Amino acid sequence: MTQNNEVQAEIQDSERILVVDDEASIRRILETRLKMAGYEVITAADGEEAVDAYQKHNPDLVVLDVMMPKLDGYGVTREIRKSADTPIIILTALGDVSERITGLELGADDYVIKPFSPKELEARVKAVLRRLNQKTDVTGGKVTKNVITTGALRIDTSRRQVFRKNERIRLTGMEFSLLELLVGHSGQPFSRNEILQYVWSYPADHRIDTRVVDVHISRLRSKLEVDPANPELILTARGIGYMFQRIT
Repeated sequence: MTQNNEVQAEIQDSERILVVDDEASIRRILETRLKMAGYEVITAADGEEAVDAYQKHNPDLVVLDVMMPKLDGYGVTREIRKSADTPIIILTALGDVSERITGLELGADDYVIKPFSPKELEARVKAVLRRLNQKTDVTGGKVTKNVITTGALRIDTSRRQVFRKNERIRLTGMEFSLLELLVGHSGQPFSRNEILQYVWSYPADHRIDTRVVDVHISRLRSKLEVDPANPELILTARGIGYMFQRIT
């Protein structure tokens, strides 16, 4: 293989990231830093352009500003979630926590608050992609039990898919990783901080609103529970966090 072919093969194998922000300076900085980190980068300056770029390039992850012209980040998230589970990290400068959580409720996987350091965003991108690509449990051991059945649910850890009888339940990558953690340790409660460390790969001393976990738990319950208001699978461990019912 020639050197040019080797470079081309490396580019084709790179994970592709769509960066969406209406500020040209932020787009340039993130494009430069993410390319230096080995990613292929596509950019868009508004929400409508982002939807077109997403459909054309099929990225592996989307970094998405909330406040944009034509179509805001929430609208872009809705469009993507109609048909795809691609990881989404939203960028928000909004001071109201409830506004940040809106993106998560619509299906985003994580958020970073403006102003942020490019190094911080690189770390979040790397953590999300690593978690979604790995095939190991939280202790680092190889997954040996590929299919877990509990009641009417069938959880295929190798294909990262969930079925109720023969109907597939669509989960985002982070939703599945959260479910996999809880089901793989059924009956064991996890605190919100522990979940952030295991699923989102946050360091133990990282400060973030733990409602990121609460929103994802709520989303999982809405998809898996017969009555999300009275969950029987994903339980609240009072004073601790969450746990999956014990599988015997």
